[in-house]
Amino acid sequence: MNNMQMTRRGCLTAGAAASLALACPQLALAQTAQAYPSRSVRLAVGFAPGTGPDVLTRVLGQRLGETIGQPVVVENRAGAGGQIAAQFVAKSTADGYTLLIADVSAISIAPAAFSKLPYDPARELVPVSEVVRTDFILVVPMSSPAKTVADFVKMARAEKDKVNFGTFGAGTPGHFGAEMFAEQGGFKVEPVHFRATGDAVTAIIAGDVQGAFVSTALAMAQVKGEKMRALATTAPQRSPLLPGVPTFTESGFPKADFSAWFVLFVPAGTPQPVIDKLNAQAVAAVQAPEVRRRLEEAGFSIAGTSADDARRMIVGETARWQKVVAATGFKGD
Repeated sequence: MNNMQMTRRGCLTAGAAASLALACPQLALAQTAQAYPSRSVRLAVGFAPGTGPDVLTRVLGQRLGETIGQPVVVENRAGAGGQIAAQFVAKSTADGYTLLIADVSAISIAPAAFSKLPYDPARELVPVSEVVRTDFILVVPMSSPAKTVADFVKMARAEKDKVNFGTFGAGTPGHFGAEMFAEQGGFKVEPVHFRATGDAVTAIIAGDVQGAFVSTALAMAQVKGEKMRALATTAPQRSPLLPGVPTFTESGFPKADFSAWFVLFVPAGTPQPVIDKLNAQAVAAVQAPEVRRRLEEAGFSIAGTSADDARRMIVGETARWQKVVAATGFKGD
């Protein structure tokens, strides 16, 4: 075989390989998904150990680890209302090995509340599935004269100064939920932001603040222990965990319907087959009977949506909270 023939054969072989690669991109993507995961996966959450989001992340991570056949290591990157964890994952390699559990605060509220946000959730994070939601309970100290929402509103309107409302940080649902409630009730609030959940709970119990919105999971133990009084839930129906607590709709405030949703995210650029595989595994995980039981007992309601449904939900929520934040004039930086 002369050199010209060898060169032609080499070119034909190379051309055939290139044509095959161009003709079968789906095969390459399928192989990527089939091989994933081949090592441990990190699952970041922006809240401290022992909190509701941490419980969710650990229960979900344990189940995911069992189904994908690789360890899922939970990393608590607490602070700034979940922004630290969101930034970490947004800047991570888009290979499916660094995941994020984030809520409405870091994804839909933060872009409107903080002009210098160090990440862009709409461009740098891709939703995999909305896994769960949790609603909020309006609570007051046991020493408060308010026994109902109507009592609280009457008391708040009579205040010469603003009502002190405890929150779990600036830019959180409880912060702007308080502003939303105050606007509907015709009174003014002075948000008192706490960095640690324990500090906020202590302040509510001690009467250092006059009210607060806390998650159903957190309120449950405190209310049943008679350390704080529950006035109403933001859920569309009463919680089975606190069946004696009316909804805001029952109390005459139907617009107080905010909640905290939790979505599983990956960095933008993650291969679609990997996202599809993670979605299937995450949905199956939260719908597993034992996982569902543990999460519902912790105050969560199960979602388990498709990636497209999660994306559409976030777009709508971001627009909604942008209006709420704008109405308050709040800027966190």
